[in-house]
Amino acid sequence: MAQFYLNGYKIGDPFLEDPHPSVAERREGLPEEVDVLIVGCGPAGLVLAAQLANFPDIRTAVIDRRDGPLEVGQADGVACRTVEMFEAFGLADRLVGEAYWVNEVSFWRPDPEDRTRITRTGRVQDTEEGLSEFPHVIVNQARMLAYLRDHMERSASRLRPFYGLHASDVQIDSSGSSEYPVTVTLHHVKEFQETGETSTVRAKYVVGCDGSRSGTRTAIGRELVGDPMNQSWGVMDVLAVTDFPDIRLKCAVHSANQGNILIIPREGGYLVRLYIELDAVSDKEMLEDRSVTPEKLAAVANRILHPYTLDVKNVGWWSVYEIGQRLCDKFDDVPVTETATRLPRVFIAGDACHTHSAKAGQGMNVSMADTWNLGWKLGAVLRGTARPELLHTYSEERQKVAEELIAFDREFARMFSAAPKDSGHAGDAGVDPEEFQRYFVQQGRFTAGVATRYTPSMITAEATYQHLAEGFTVGMRFHSAPAVRLADARPMHLGHVARADGAWRIYVFADRHAPTSPDSQARRLCEFLASASSPITRCTPAGADPDSVIDVRAVFQQGHRDLTVDEMPSVLLPRKGKLGLIDYEKVFCPDPKAGDVFDLRGVERETGCLVVVRPDQYVSHVLPLDAYEALADFFAGILVDAR
Repeated sequence: MAQFYLNGYKIGDPFLEDPHPSVAERREGLPEEVDVLIVGCGPAGLVLAAQLANFPDIRTAVIDRRDGPLEVGQADGVACRTVEMFEAFGLADRLVGEAYWVNEVSFWRPDPEDRTRITRTGRVQDTEEGLSEFPHVIVNQARMLAYLRDHMERSASRLRPFYGLHASDVQIDSSGSSEYPVTVTLHHVKEFQETGETSTVRAKYVVGCDGSRSGTRTAIGRELVGDPMNQSWGVMDVLAVTDFPDIRLKCAVHSANQGNILIIPREGGYLVRLYIELDAVSDKEMLEDRSVTPEKLAAVANRILHPYTLDVKNVGWWSVYEIGQRLCDKFDDVPVTETATRLPRVFIAGDACHTHSAKAGQGMNVSMADTWNLGWKLGAVLRGTARPELLHTYSEERQKVAEELIAFDREFARMFSAAPKDSGHAGDAGVDPEEFQRYFVQQGRFTAGVATRYTPSMITAEATYQHLAEGFTVGMRFHSAPAVRLADARPMHLGHVARADGAWRIYVFADRHAPTSPDSQARRLCEFLASASSPITRCTPAGADPDSVIDVRAVFQQGHRDLTVDEMPSVLLPRKGKLGLIDYEKVFCPDPKAGDVFDLRGVERETGCLVVVRPDQYVSHVLPLDAYEALADFFAGILVDAR
């Protein structure tokens, strides 16, 4: 939740941060030296930029070869997990308020009585109950990027992209002698034509978010490997008049022999996106001579939707693409044989390192998750709070996720494109539409973005004490739950207290004893966290707010009217800012109306536990409340001792 006025009252918009002192010192135009250069202003690039904008002491530059911001978006599906991520930037309310909510999905197949016609065979909830507090939504990619740019411009960094620049060459000085070891040559571009002018930027780190034809990827010797599936699809956003009854529901439509179509209603109430399979036989001529038009796509859609008709009145955007699943073996510049002796300097993310079909709605979401993973790590290393080896975990973690995505997408695309099996003829080739519906439901957690599970590493511990909090799975995203804030009795979601500020979080789920009791394990833990041997004391730089590196939150089992703020340990009432004001927003109690978090997430009531959560909201560790040494050792392996 937003906090402001920490360093004094000011008039005007409290969400517009005061510019960092370094902003006034910067010259207009592209800087010659930066800490991080981001190549590409798509979803991956701008999530990374929005994260780094929250660290104004880090000099970040973002470039794109376009002349200006994207106006018409290609991707549109926003998974539940992505909305959770946008909440950390304070942008979720805008997103869900504008978007189309995908609540249910309907399935259509050939009518057994007359296979020239389609008939509805099923309708399911899009995501299972309780999977996330946020819905799966549809919103124009250009709007998503506008939200992120707005966040950047309102931050203390006042970060804005530089347009009309193409990164043509990336050189890395691996000698270790240079403070800015990556040199990038930029060609100036106007209307996608090079002007002949060039610039050079030297950077500590470069991140290529420059798409499937990534020049950054080529420069570090990586390549996308895989096979195209030779399936062509047309996609268009249309305003149309139709008698198809499910036009405002997400639909998967399989016809007997006319192809398949995926219908995605768009925001605003009228627009709809159609993903239309182009048949290698029926549509061979227009594919070969590249004569696809919106009118021809509309004709194919009508062919598939028979006996229903679709009268297209207006086309907002359209394209044709081929499905292919391709993947890089590593997402940074360090050869596998040199990981023990060399740190990465150049990274790739999004389509630069994995490509796949659009129908499962994963491309934009997984791309943004890549840089959500990378951003806080770059921030921590550049600010000197974390060990540089942390940067190796980006490729280790995200390459495995991309492998899982490619396997899922290959099967999903195969089943979607296969001819529907006639349920009356067991020997038919193709896919049983009911089997496809079951597969869609089974894979719901994956498509919602909440199935990612990071394996043990320097930032993800073994799940030795998982039984203490069954619902906070080590390696998976922190599954938010309702709670009541003690200080002001505000009902809220526990996960929403985590901003994209680069801080680790320790959630103390208290044992049964009240915090005033001498038997309270939670109070003893809080006393340790305030002591000289605490990882908070060790790892917080001098002059920084006490919760800037490790932020402690507590959830007690007592009702919010049974406890008072003045009974709380000092670590839960940290003094912050220039005025030394007390932050009262660290303590929570169960919400009896919305459900008790201890029950909802399977937290052991007798002993309680602590849950360590990474800055990107993934659970790193679950420990008993008295495991002081294990907690200190865990952080000692990641964070730098600031003393």
